[in-house]
Amino acid sequence: MSASGVLGWLVLSALAPGAAHLRAGWRKTGLTLIACYAVGLLTLLALGLANDFDDLAGSFTQASQLNAVIVVVAVLGVAWFALIVHSFVVLRPGRLPQTGQIVTGTLAGLLAVLVMVPFGVLGQVAWTSNQAIGGIFQEDPADGESPAAQPKPEDPWAGRDRVNILLLGGDADDHRVGVRTDSMNLASVDVKTGNTVLFSLPRNLENVRFRPGTPMAQRFPDGFRLPPDPAGGRSDLLNSVWEYADAHPEIFGGKRNQGPKVLMDTIGYTLGVKVDWYALVNMWGFARLIDAIGGITLTVETDVVFGKYNEGLVKAGTRKLKGADAMWYARSRTNSDDYTRMRRQRCVLGALLDQADPATVLTRFNRIALATKELIRTDIPRQWLTHLVPLALKVKDAKVTSVQFVPPLINTGYPDWAKIRTIAAKAIRDSTTAKPPVAATSSASPTTSSTPSVRKTPKKTAKQQDQNPAKGLTEGCGGAL
Repeated sequence: MSASGVLGWLVLSALAPGAAHLRAGWRKTGLTLIACYAVGLLTLLALGLANDFDDLAGSFTQASQLNAVIVVVAVLGVAWFALIVHSFVVLRPGRLPQTGQIVTGTLAGLLAVLVMVPFGVLGQVAWTSNQAIGGIFQEDPADGESPAAQPKPEDPWAGRDRVNILLLGGDADDHRVGVRTDSMNLASVDVKTGNTVLFSLPRNLENVRFRPGTPMAQRFPDGFRLPPDPAGGRSDLLNSVWEYADAHPEIFGGKRNQGPKVLMDTIGYTLGVKVDWYALVNMWGFARLIDAIGGITLTVETDVVFGKYNEGLVKAGTRKLKGADAMWYARSRTNSDDYTRMRRQRCVLGALLDQADPATVLTRFNRIALATKELIRTDIPRQWLTHLVPLALKVKDAKVTSVQFVPPLINTGYPDWAKIRTIAAKAIRDSTTAKPPVAATSSASPTTSSTPSVRKTPKKTAKQQDQNPAKGLTEGCGGAL
């Protein structure tokens, strides 16, 4: 056999184990290797056909599954290495001229190492996933907390139609005491369809009411109200509830770190829903996540100025923004107000949801995993990810609408709490219907070109907006105001 023949059979063996053994006359060994390979492929095919991709994605969030993947791919990598080495031996390269032996031996060694690379990459992805998920989602309850209810495989939602997750944005700063939640959005998701309503609450909501019978309601029976700060500012707005609860453990019988629980209950009471979990996002960690996916394409309607001395500028126009520019676009209040900023934040969320496609996530997985680990603080138990990941994948292709509780819909100084609950209930009912017509939404994601497609909707009267304030997540983005 020539040197090229040896190398050809080695390459074929890497793709179809046992081929080189059959060529060399090792019939039983070759047939056994081919049979094992065929069984393995058929097993993978059967698993793929028998299970929904979303469900498989959810199952591979658990430590046991990921650890099993690491072990299996390590074993397979070593086995494939040994296969190439043994295939080379049975092809008897010693019969080749000395030059042929050197060339085939060198290339066979490189091939043996090369076939291990895919298994190493897969193992590294599983390890990184396990580390990132374990660093974000809790395995065990915090001190003093009761264990989370275990989801039942046959009905993890216990007959409920929706799951409600509070999405919070704040600035992590070593020089800042406490947590200020400057961005507050509640995602209410239909567990069957993935249809979602995103309720945005302004940071400056005043006279916040607490659920009757709770310690905060006993402290503030007429609403959350404190004396003005020495500089004239206020520390009794909705975005201060978490910070205040954390700073006053005596209200809760000495229990500390009650801020997340209090804010969840307060926003749930405000909207008339039960909040299941929260996720607090470090806004500048969010910028790193945007960088990790390669930026997001947005249409900036007008120049957005930012910085302590107005030295920064996000120029108007449609283009791909890096993380820092996207965050300044979402967060700047210079020459603007809280309500315009809330709309811009909604546009950034919509663009991220549209543009973080599976291919992008896979190709940039390590950077995304690292950015996500630095990004989120949450009370979602890890065992629930098995069901929440498939639900999140449904949301990407489902109807996502948004309700922003801003003027003139509500008066943030004197909110009509009954009206807020009525609007929230109607938006949730409406979200159970099919997707809205294409003409009623605008998209912040690129279609056939790098420019987002925008479909303008007819202007609504103030009365129509008040009666039906729900809109597409990216409606009003890209200039469709």
